[in-house]
Order: sequence, then structure tokens, then C-alpha cells
Amino acid sequence: MNYTAPQTDMRFVLFDVLDAPSIYAQLPGGEEVSRELVEAILEEGAKFCEQVLTPTNVIGDEEGCHFDKESRSVTTPRAFKDAYDRFVEGGWTGLCGDPKYGGQGMPESVGYVFKEMIESANVAWGTYPLLSAGAVDALTHHGEEWQREVFIPRILSGEWTGTMCLTEPHCGSDLGLMRTRAEPNEDGSFRISGTKIFITAGDHDLSKNIMHLVLARLPDAPAGTKGISMFIVPKFKVARDGSVGERNPVAPGSIEHKMGLKGSATCVMNFDEAEGYLIGPPNRGLNAMFTMMNTARLGVGVQGLGLIEISYQNALAYAKDRLQMRALSGPRRPDKPADPIIVHPDVRRMLMTQKAFGEAGRALCFYSALQVDLVSRHTDPAVKQRADEILSFLTPISKAMLTELAIECTSHGIQVLGGHGYIREWGLEQLMRDARITTIYEGTTQIQALDLLGRKIMGQQAVGLRHFLGEIGAFCQTHSDNAAIAPFVASVARHAKEWEALTREIGTKAAQNAEEIGAAAVDYLFYSGYVTMAYFMAREAEAATRASYAGTAEFREAKLATVRFYFDRLLPRTLTHAAGVRAGAESLTTSVEAALA
Repeated sequence: MNYTAPQTDMRFVLFDVLDAPSIYAQLPGGEEVSRELVEAILEEGAKFCEQVLTPTNVIGDEEGCHFDKESRSVTTPRAFKDAYDRFVEGGWTGLCGDPKYGGQGMPESVGYVFKEMIESANVAWGTYPLLSAGAVDALTHHGEEWQREVFIPRILSGEWTGTMCLTEPHCGSDLGLMRTRAEPNEDGSFRISGTKIFITAGDHDLSKNIMHLVLARLPDAPAGTKGISMFIVPKFKVARDGSVGERNPVAPGSIEHKMGLKGSATCVMNFDEAEGYLIGPPNRGLNAMFTMMNTARLGVGVQGLGLIEISYQNALAYAKDRLQMRALSGPRRPDKPADPIIVHPDVRRMLMTQKAFGEAGRALCFYSALQVDLVSRHTDPAVKQRADEILSFLTPISKAMLTELAIECTSHGIQVLGGHGYIREWGLEQLMRDARITTIYEGTTQIQALDLLGRKIMGQQAVGLRHFLGEIGAFCQTHSDNAAIAPFVASVARHAKEWEALTREIGTKAAQNAEEIGAAAVDYLFYSGYVTMAYFMAREAEAATRASYAGTAEFREAKLATVRFYFDRLLPRTLTHAAGVRAGAESLTTSVEAALA
């Protein structure tokens, strides 16, 4: 497989559509984050991903990770360690880290652009630094100062990495059933015992030490989720002064044999009175873990985006080269024995679906990342709160939509190649296998849908949605007379009104029957996602048709063609999802009990 970072579109979204510099200027030290600096970072990031990381992708899938029972250790595929060392040498591990702890202090949105490149180049390799970023977030917001001083600098330097240890064999996503326990020691540390499963990067040979962030119960903890605490448990013991000691009694018991992401070590982790430290207050571990989990959920959305992009690039290249049959309107390449398959309308449909979802998803991801910047760095509490409410609302949409669409788009990639897509030699089938887990880990699509509708809409009085609809309304009003994008603006305005109406309808039904929320949730999430993407596509069309737009005419025309395709061919999917929402709970509750008996 080949990959070229789509820097032109990345710059267009970040600067022309979202005007990132205006947001950076509001942040402490943000005036130093110039467009020239950001572009230089992205150019170097592209070189790393294209030249160093992409060649490791197929290697990782073919070799996988290896578990040694005697040493209880995991070895990653060849070339992964060298790529990680070069990643560290390039300073990428601390790109967005706090300078107080050795980071470079760049905005999170710059890191997200680089993250997209990583996920396209090798999504399995990208899981190792992904969870390290989450560990830093959890320690930053919930750790004691000594913990931040000891652990964060070494994670930002790349010397250490992090994991997130939640799931257990018997409880899956229901963390209230977890049994891992934590016994206090006299010196203030704890002994952690239990088994965790499906732990991404639970063990590997890339870094010198691994920091496991573990959910466990204290002896006097109340039952359920109210009795969960979070602990940091190093692979090698770490004292409060930062000195590293002997191997902690925490080790993988095995690694999973998976459908995809074979270069990412997914471990069963056994804790046998392993030494650890409490992070945050007792019995408040779930709050701390959600800080890490929300970071990871946004990151998994970027994984979906990266897979869409690389599948599109390789399918497009094949479609331009593969000769098969003639165009229905007559030969397009009379000098050849057949026309390239890109002339056929349905091949174009599949390619344009990939392209449109990739470009709309990119805007959604980068916009969300800018909200992260406002939440983490803005000095005005009101601005921080509004951004946090929007980010909280968009997180389940971003995670679920981009991962579900990654499965669809990687499937299109295989279909464009036909039989060649199904066999391993071309690499497209690997992308679909890698994509399949993204709708499952860090909360399934169904969990994201319940989070969106049950918690963010019903539980929080739709505050994030109201902010977002207000933003959409302001955009549509401002550009109501813009002839160049009039059809797009009118469509977004109409869908926004229906979105609001659907939300009210669900609320009315749910007041009579709580099952209505579960019955509507997934359709509601998809409806929300398609309208959200339509809004960003309309913004892209507006930016491309501005008098001040400095890009090429070719890029502008390609962008407008993609936007038109989205509105004509993809946004109508909302009709099905609105119908699903309005169908109610009956066909999923009492009326199907006999059918599923």
C-alpha cells in the first residue's frame, strides 16, 4: 500500500474552514503558533509517516506480535521498534505536552492532524502512543503533583508508555461488576490484584517501562460503579522520587489472536499484588478514567478517518490504472483495449463516498480538536465551559460515525479492486480487518449512541446540541444570500430544524416509556452524524468560494464536486434514520419477544 498525507486538504480545513489561528491567538502563548510553524510541523510529520511508518504496516499485519510464556513478555513486529525510536528522536511524543513537563506545548489540534497521518500510515502501530496521551491527560487532571512530576515527563519523552486497564473477563463494558481489588500498604501505596482483558499495548518492547492505569476496588468500596478507584501500576516499580526498581508482579498471561490490528498487542494482564498508587480521590476512579477514555474515543474516531483516507487513495490509484470494459457513452481511451474502471458511474460512487466521508470527517475531527484546545488552554471559564459542552456532545458522534464509515469505506476499497481487493497482496483487505475493531473498543457504537441520546441529550438537557444548533443557525443566516452555496445552506437549515424536532419527539415518548431512548439511539446518532457532516461540508463549500480564497481553481472545483455529491447522495440517508427514530420502541420490545424466544 502507498500513502501520501493529504496536506492540501488538511491545511484547507485547518486554516480556511476553521480559522485555527484565530483560536490559537486566544490561548496563552498561542500567538507564537503561526501558520508557517504549523505547516512546517505537518510537512515533517508527513515525511515520517510516508517514509518511516507506512512501510511497517504490511509487516505488522504479516508478523503480528509474539508472546513468550517463560519471560511473560511481548515482542512487536520487526521495524516497529525502529519506527518508535525514530518517532521519539523526532520529538513527536511530546508535541502537544505541557512545557512544564518537557513537552513542546503545541495545540492539541496540531497533534490531531499528525495523528490522522499516523492512523493512515499504520493504525496498529498508532495504538502504542495513543494510550500514552490518554495517561498523560488522566495524570494531568487527577494526579498528585509528585505523580505528574515523576510520570508525565518520561511519558512525554517516549521513555515510558501508558495503558488503560478496565475490562475484566466476566463484565465487559459493565464496569460496575469488576472485581480487581486494591489493598492499602502502610507507605501509602497499594497492592493491586486481578485480571484485565483486551488491554491494548499491555506489554511490548518499544519503551523501557509501561504505566498501567488500572480500575480496582478498595476494601471498603461500595458496590457498583460508585466503588471504583483508579491506580497507576508500573511494569517496573517506580518510587516517589522517580527511581525505577524491580519488575512489578504485573505481566501478560497471553495475547489475543485477532481479526485485524495484528501489530498491536492486545493482552490479558494479570496483577498479583502489584505495587501501585491511587490517582484522584478514593471511589472516584470512573471520573478519572473517563478523562482518559474521552481522549481515546476522539483518537479512535481519528483512526477511522485515517483508514478511510488510505483506503480511498489506494482504491483511486487502482481505478485509474485498471482497464476493464468500455464507458457506456463510448470509449474514453480508444488507444487502449479497454477503459480504466474509473469511468464507470458506480465505481465513481464508491470512490466519491470514500472521498466525501474522508473530507467531512476531517473537518469534524479538526473542529473537535480545536474544542479540546479551548477546554484545556483558554483562560475564560465561560469559553471553556461552552467548548467542553460542545466537545462532550460531539465525541460520541465523532467516534461512532467515523468508525462505522471506516468499515463502509474500506469495504468500498475492496470492491473497487474486485478480486484483487479480497486477496492479501494489495493490502485493501487488511484495512477492513483493521477497521472492524474501531466500532467496538473504547465503547461500541451502541454505547456511543446511548451516551449521546441518554446522557448528552436527555441527561444534560441537550446543552451541547443547543450550542451546536445555534452555531449552525448563525452560519445559515449569515450565508442565506450566498448564491454560490445556496442549496447547501438551505438543506442544512432544513435538516437542523428536523434534528431539533426529532429530539423533542424522542423526549416526549421517553417520558412515557424509557425504552424509547434505547430504540431510537443508534438511528438518532446516525442522523446527527450525517447532519453534522453536512454542516461542515457546507462550510467547506463557503470557504472554497470566498473571494479571498487563495487555493487553486482545480482544488476549488474538486471540493465543490465533493460537497455536491455529499448532499445529493449521502445526506439523504437521514430519511431512513428519521423513519427509524419515529418508528418507536414497539417493534424492538414487546412485539419481538416471541420472535427472539
